Amino acid sequence: MALATKTRVWFTVAGILLFIAVILLSFVNRIQQPRVMSSTEMQINGLYVFDTPRDPGAFTLIDHKGESFTKESLKGQWTLLFFGFTHCPDICPTTLSFLAKLKQELATTEAADTQVVMVTVDPARDTPEALAAYIPYFDPEFTGVTGDFIKILSFARSFNAPFRKVTAADGTYELDHSANVVLVNPKGDYHGFFKAPLDLAKVKVTYRSARYLWED
Repeated sequence: MALATKTRVWFTVAGILLFIAVILLSFVNRIQQPRVMSSTEMQINGLYVFDTPRDPGAFTLIDHKGESFTKESLKGQWTLLFFGFTHCPDICPTTLSFLAKLKQELATTEAADTQVVMVTVDPARDTPEALAAYIPYFDPEFTGVTGDFIKILSFARSFNAPFRKVTAADGTYELDHSANVVLVNPKGDYHGFFKAPLDLAKVKVTYRSARYLWED
């Protein structure tokens, strides 16, 4: 066989192998990517995303380290925001444990730019010191937030998170509050919410879809 013919055959075979390699790499990359859900699918799975994210406006609260917590604190990363209180008997510890597990599930992917924040609806008892003794138990990177009652009430209303004080006959009280988890985008805007009850697999895939669609 002439050298020219051998060269053409070699290039042809090399081209075919290269083409096959590109197809295989593309296939592997595609199956490794999370499936992006439509807004309807996300709603069915418990995540409601607004067509236009909502600006919560300016606010000044304080975190469990005694530092100022403002809208700037919500910028630059995604935030999973939950309203609760340290004396909560069930919903709050269950939700915080759930969010800690979710971050573990996202440890090698979205966890790096995801923060979890619990804003207390019981600022009379939940001082920064009380939150500092409570919040890190679930995850040392979680943030607890408190402040004046009126400021907390205004902040909660910005995220459609109603709460009310329920006083017992003996003078003790509990707080009725939303169990939903608010989703805040990296601009600090109210992006949507995960409706309770929460399911780990569903929250994980819908959270990824919401991020992808916003970044796309």
